[in-house]
Amino acid sequence: GKYTGLADSYISVVKAVEHAGMAVRRKVSINWVESSALESVSQDEEPAKLKEMQAAREAAWKTLMESDGMIVPGGFGDRGVEGKMLAAKYARENLIPFLGICLGMQLAAVEAARNLLKIPEANSEEFDPNGKESVIIYMPEVDREHLGGTMRLGARKTVLRESDCMAAWLYGKSDIWERHRHRYEVNPDYVERLEKCGVHFVGTDENMVRMEILERKDHPFFFATQFHPEYLTRPGKPSPPFLGLVMAAAKLPLDQNTIQSSLERISKENPWLGIENKKDRWSI
Repeated sequence: GKYTGLADSYISVVKAVEHAGMAVRRKVSINWVESSALESVSQDEEPAKLKEMQAAREAAWKTLMESDGMIVPGGFGDRGVEGKMLAAKYARENLIPFLGICLGMQLAAVEAARNLLKIPEANSEEFDPNGKESVIIYMPEVDREHLGGTMRLGARKTVLRESDCMAAWLYGKSDIWERHRHRYEVNPDYVERLEKCGVHFVGTDENMVRMEILERKDHPFFFATQFHPEYLTRPGKPSPPFLGLVMAAAKLPLDQNTIQSSLERISKENPWLGIENKKDRWSI
């Protein structure tokens, strides 16, 4: 991520990882990697500064390469973006379990466009407003001049386009409700080309226009969401994408039957199940 100097910036992500680890009886150790440290170092820096930056880059890559799984979380702004795409590329090429969230999903799409579709200028309108190859664009309803109050927020439905996919196995249903916080989306004009190079958009919005979930079939676990699955995690009821990531990182089987058995066991062991069923206690 880009805010690793303050771990609480990702507290929901941390809790989601912990809840998933508890559910599969694994202790998860989180390695923090500053995404900007993964990027190439300019040779124009002063010698002392250059040496420091090179050492930081080597340390960042060492940490990344020693990790069993990877999360590229959400964020705004262009700092560290190239590093996040390098991380996504490394995970894709080396079959490292990967979870991209919001911006993480968008950058996974851009990375695929650059390196698999061979479109070097592929980018997001957030970082290159005048670019010719905008794989990520402003949502049509967003006012580009006045960004205040223009984000797509709150719980929204995601509809799965197919039943034989990781999302269907992890969620156990075809209609998914998750919380959102974004103003950019995958450009529909690139969807068909991206899918021809192995990117599968298995989940969309209700109108089948906005891409919500990205998977790769040629990878043990490459999963990315436009929504923020970490917002609805809780002890005894882990977020499905995080559960899949932790299972993959722990090298647990990720076939449909094993996932279903794990979900049934987790549900039975949920200490809050009785309380959750009493809907008069609270509403969400």
